[in-house]
Amino acid sequence: MISNKTISVFEHQRLYVGEEGFKQVHLDALLKLNEYHDGNYFEPIAKGIKFNQYVGVIQVDGLTIEIHPKADKEDSDTKWKGVLLKMLQACGKLKAESSGAAHVKRQHLNLLEVYFELYLLEVESLVRKGLIKNYRKQTQNTKALKGKLEFAGHIRKNIVHKERFYTMHQVYDSNHFLHQVLQKALIIVTQFTSGTRLQDLANRVQLNFPEVDQKTITEKQLNEVRLNRKSVGYANALELARLIILNYSPDISSGKEKMLSLLFDMNELWETYVLKQLQKACLGTDIKVSGQESKSFWGGNSLRPDVVLRKGSQTFIIDTKWKRPKNNTASVSDLRQMYAYCRFWDAEKAMLLYPGDPRENSFKSYLTDDYILDKENHSAIEHQCKMGFVSVLEGGKLDEVLGEKVLSLLVL
Repeated sequence: MISNKTISVFEHQRLYVGEEGFKQVHLDALLKLNEYHDGNYFEPIAKGIKFNQYVGVIQVDGLTIEIHPKADKEDSDTKWKGVLLKMLQACGKLKAESSGAAHVKRQHLNLLEVYFELYLLEVESLVRKGLIKNYRKQTQNTKALKGKLEFAGHIRKNIVHKERFYTMHQVYDSNHFLHQVLQKALIIVTQFTSGTRLQDLANRVQLNFPEVDQKTITEKQLNEVRLNRKSVGYANALELARLIILNYSPDISSGKEKMLSLLFDMNELWETYVLKQLQKACLGTDIKVSGQESKSFWGGNSLRPDVVLRKGSQTFIIDTKWKRPKNNTASVSDLRQMYAYCRFWDAEKAMLLYPGDPRENSFKSYLTDDYILDKENHSAIEHQCKMGFVSVLEGGKLDEVLGEKVLSLLVL
């Protein structure tokens, strides 16, 4: 069995060559990965890297690096291990009932294995139910004339073989683009599960999957996939296949091993998690919750607050921040941003929401003269802003009533 070395780190932590089996070849591969992603994942430092807000798993050259979320560097490491998996489940990015997730709860977090197992089980289920067939055009030499005769190709290929016909005709089989995508992801998964607990499952699924053409799959092609009533059951498997294919970097490592990274931006994950919790808390009430509303601001630019809540004629804005504010004070740029949201959405209150222990903070008014104009008169309005803090964890688990706590911070 192949043994992979595992390193566990946290976001914003530093990792140097020589620590825990981290070698120069690994550093070179990670720096190349970072270049491909516009330098978002890490910050290069002398003989090492400093992780940014991206969390997840990277596997390269026999080394697995697990990057865990951590809202505050003062918190204990054990408090935050395993939180990523739970947040992905809560945000709908991972099936909560998956056997892979259950396995990880019993052992250590290896997000790649969870997604690999999910994908293999999805494809196995499709094979068991029966894979769909589609019509496709095929051009080849045949011994019978069927379809359309391609004259140029026929003359070029069959000057000697007068008994053959070079034709274009329709074929009804399993060798179509959807299966080519699934097969591409299967090949990647098989490479990375060699020597692991998933090897037998990967080999079994690969053996039962029909032979299809192996083609290069691009992001543009994946974006253009449209499912119909016949293929709608492929949605979950294709979503996972897309995730695997687009995060696979076959030429990024200087060694023979390939690299696969599965990283999530904690800022986006925190925003999605808060939005989901608020939607759950407001279910059945007169409060409407929406995320990522957009309004034009200047030229091609737009304003887009994370969460907008409406109750009757009142509007409230929430902007989520996955960080701890320096000196417990909001930055000037964040306050200006919230003021702009208030003006464009005619919101009475706006809140910057941070992860952290709850603390007493009251709304404070902006010291500006703002007015609402109508046909007959104008009236003064008051915009207020505050910093809000909510604990992500409660008793070692994700806080199940986080949405209610956020609403109480808004005095709703």
